[in-house]
Amino acid sequence: MGDNGGIQGSRIPLAAVLSANTISTAGSSLTLIGVPWFVLQTTGSAGRAGVVAFCATLPIVVSAVIGGPVIDRLGRRRVSVGSDLVCALAIGAIPLLHYAGALHFWMLCALMALQGLAATPGRTARYVLVPDLAERAGTTLTRAASLFDAVSRGARMTGAALAGVLIAWVGAESVLLLDALTFGASALLVALGIRGIRTADPARDAAPVSLATYKAELREGYAYLLRTPLLLGVVLMVMITNGLDQGWNAVLLPVHAEQELGGATQLGLLTAAFGAGGLLGALLYGVVGHRFPRRAVFTASFLLCGAPRFVVAALTGSTLPLAVTMALGGIAGGMLNPILTTVIYERVPQELRSRVSGAMTAGCEATMPIGGLGAGLLVDGAGVRTALLVVGGLYLATTLSPLVFPVWRTMDVQLPDGNRQLRPSETPVSS
Repeated sequence: MGDNGGIQGSRIPLAAVLSANTISTAGSSLTLIGVPWFVLQTTGSAGRAGVVAFCATLPIVVSAVIGGPVIDRLGRRRVSVGSDLVCALAIGAIPLLHYAGALHFWMLCALMALQGLAATPGRTARYVLVPDLAERAGTTLTRAASLFDAVSRGARMTGAALAGVLIAWVGAESVLLLDALTFGASALLVALGIRGIRTADPARDAAPVSLATYKAELREGYAYLLRTPLLLGVVLMVMITNGLDQGWNAVLLPVHAEQELGGATQLGLLTAAFGAGGLLGALLYGVVGHRFPRRAVFTASFLLCGAPRFVVAALTGSTLPLAVTMALGGIAGGMLNPILTTVIYERVPQELRSRVSGAMTAGCEATMPIGGLGAGLLVDGAGVRTALLVVGGLYLATTLSPLVFPVWRTMDVQLPDGNRQLRPSETPVSS
């Protein structure tokens, strides 16, 4: 094992990152439900909900595009803590301004944009620390990746269920205040639990800061991504599905819940059902899923977790069929991230993980601003049922790509060492 700084065998840093990510993700689930519901209650417009989603997600893409080298230079621990503190201030300001009668729509958009700008570097910083912290804890990369995804999905489930109940009980504004507190707790956990870890500190051998150096480091991450066909295929596929998922989460499901299902409690229940299924799916993959071909599991899971929920929502006006569909789809969806995370960790060397992960995040989230805005405009123009069917059809077409393009066959080629640098010429090709 390489020296990651500190005593080998300690599980505290990995536990701190997992705990911080759990709390932060639970808080983000509160925002995921609380903000669209707040907009729908105060404006009554699906289009405006789409505009807020656009403002919240466009900065995510911007920060992902430029953030990789910044994370390495400032240090992953500092970036994670700073990111959470900014998010806490931005989210907390929304209900406080509303209570004071001073919140204008443009302020809501600006605060959500600030939160989006700050959130991605923090998530990326925690994500790229997992392989080294798993090594220190004496656990395998596959198990650590599955655990990271499982606790995140469990947090989404808990946060969504709590959001639905709290919105109905105390209002969306109080839910956003609680979200601000979760970001603060996450910052505290990382600040105290990730100390003395070399890979969490600023890069010691970095070249002097200059625009030319920054551009070179940024270019290095994107060049590695473009030279690795499987990772590029992942980005292109997830880019489309993330945009469609953003339309579902920010507009289509909240509007459907408001118009057909009875309100915020049902919205929270459905989101929690998907999260519960995702938690079970991630745990199942960690136990038995790795025994099966990755590509087969990945393709089947994506087909099951995507289009069915859109179709069921469009064709039924009750909660139970959609809840069952989302729970089953969540189980399938829970197997996706452990596969992708393992593939990425295997193929990207430690010294490039922040830059490549930033490049991949930028690509994967590039369509999210359009997804939320487009869904809002589509609902206003054609109605929620038509919008659900159109978006579901696009989702189905996208998730068929692993069956069509040969590059996905390389997903089943496992590399022997997750920290070994894979040169472009070594990109595996299955026979």
